[in-house]
Amino acid sequence: MSLESANRLPNVDVDLIEIPSAIRFAPIGSSTHPPRFLLLYGSLRTRSYSKLLALEAARLLEAMGGETRVFDPAGLPLPDDAAETHPKVQELRELAHWSEAMVWSSPERHGAMTGIMKAQIDWIPLSQGALRPTQGKALAVMQVSGGSQSFNTVNQLRVLGRWMRMLTIPNQSSVPKAWSEFDEAGRMKPSAYYDRVVDVMEELMKFTLLTREVSPYLVDRYSERRESAEALSRRLGQDAI
Repeated sequence: MSLESANRLPNVDVDLIEIPSAIRFAPIGSSTHPPRFLLLYGSLRTRSYSKLLALEAARLLEAMGGETRVFDPAGLPLPDDAAETHPKVQELRELAHWSEAMVWSSPERHGAMTGIMKAQIDWIPLSQGALRPTQGKALAVMQVSGGSQSFNTVNQLRVLGRWMRMLTIPNQSSVPKAWSEFDEAGRMKPSAYYDRVVDVMEELMKFTLLTREVSPYLVDRYSERRESAEALSRRLGQDAI
């Protein structure tokens, strides 16, 4: 499935999003294209609050000058229960390669992220040949809860982000009683929780602009350079025989 088939958001009226006019997200480095953000959410419910939160984040990122894709996990098989050629797996991996940063938004279920959220991350390989879909890319983590505020899920997502060698930003969003924080149209109501989402997306935009051109340098490792050099030496030695 092509990138164009990924969910796109309608244009958002920037005036409706209270972004201080003093903030400017100027390109850093030689890249001139808009920063690219992939957003994942962790629920298949018809009214999924993790999806609504992800869509709200996408509107903010687009208002700040970014380009977004929101992956729909419906139809994604469980890890190892289908071939890597499965259309939904291919779609997710193409989007991971395309992106320069990610947003992960998950409900908290039984004190942890959902299996749907984990399955998406598990399908993204740490490396795929010479391509590394996640390494050095900025990441923002968010969660929604049906009850009181919790940070179990964002803490777990941070562990996964580190494992995927991503640059997880310091700020994060945790929205309690999510059912009361969105209106009938699915838009987040004005509140301190909404303000935090704006804070998180601003920070993600800044980190993305600062790091997207130098991410290979940020994740470069001595041990891997040495391993590559030894492998090259062995190949050269075999060719000489």
